[in-house]
Amino acid sequence: MASSMDGRTFTKYPGNPLIKRSADPGQDPKVCWHEPTKRWVMVLFSASEVPGGGFDSRGRPLRQYKINFYTSPNLRDWTFASTINGGIGDDRYFHECPDFFELPVDGDSSRKKWILTAADSDYAIGTFDGTTFTPETSRIHGVSGVAKMRAFYAAQTFSDIPDGRRIQIGWCRAGSPGMPFNQCMSLPSELTLRTTPEGPRLARQPVKELASLRDGPDRSGDLANFRGEAIEIRCTFEPGKAGRLELALRGATIAYDGGTQELTLNGLTIPAPLVDGKQRLIAYVDRTTLEVYASDGLVYVPLEFRPKEGDQSVSVNVTGVNPGSNSLQVYKLKSIW
Repeated sequence: MASSMDGRTFTKYPGNPLIKRSADPGQDPKVCWHEPTKRWVMVLFSASEVPGGGFDSRGRPLRQYKINFYTSPNLRDWTFASTINGGIGDDRYFHECPDFFELPVDGDSSRKKWILTAADSDYAIGTFDGTTFTPETSRIHGVSGVAKMRAFYAAQTFSDIPDGRRIQIGWCRAGSPGMPFNQCMSLPSELTLRTTPEGPRLARQPVKELASLRDGPDRSGDLANFRGEAIEIRCTFEPGKAGRLELALRGATIAYDGGTQELTLNGLTIPAPLVDGKQRLIAYVDRTTLEVYASDGLVYVPLEFRPKEGDQSVSVNVTGVNPGSNSLQVYKLKSIW
């Protein structure tokens, strides 16, 4: 543990380490406050070799994976509380960098659930009594396209935001050629827990503060002359079974098929169900990334993407869609620097 009065200079606690390293070492601690028990809770990922257990598919010694829970009244003295088996070797289903937080279902504060997430964005939903997390779901896949594109990993959320929002930022492993740094962070997204036919599921929407980056008004009325380096586009449409939407953003291709209810991004096709008969897409194009939100945030796809040099255009093609149900907004975005 280390503390700071100015956020720049840190003093290490003389009683470190708070949790002694053992045969079951831990990493990636995430700490949150549990109000009912008035205690701090820490989730800690651990991976220990299985004695005589052989090797996994990559030739590494087999490891037992766990998520361990600790509690503390003061952030200094920690007590082991419980553990969740995360699998062995290639069968592991809880990765490193855990996060642990509570969200209301459909905004109803009387119906809250706890969510345990991992670095690969998979998660489980359940209950927590201050000591033990009891999953009520099997592993749920979180972010689409991650395994193929490796563009989103180790996401974490901010705790105790004054207005109660749960905001998440992930690591986008998109290269940055020609820069004195490499890779970047994702857009910040607000997480909510929404009812679906399959049960409660995490949904993401870009935080409202991103609107401050808009460089002027909506430009959708003059796409023939539109030019932009960083771009935000929002569209809502009611496709029906024969409807199709195609977007081209600086060389990136985004298509939605109402018949199959599938979204295709630069050749990657994923399910994106309609919500109340409509599809709502939000896309952001930056210098090295493309981030797309669909199905009212139930689908989120972050991809590494290099815009075509000199191509700053946007085009939209819609067929078989009810004209009265369409809306489109296109914005140029300013740099954050």
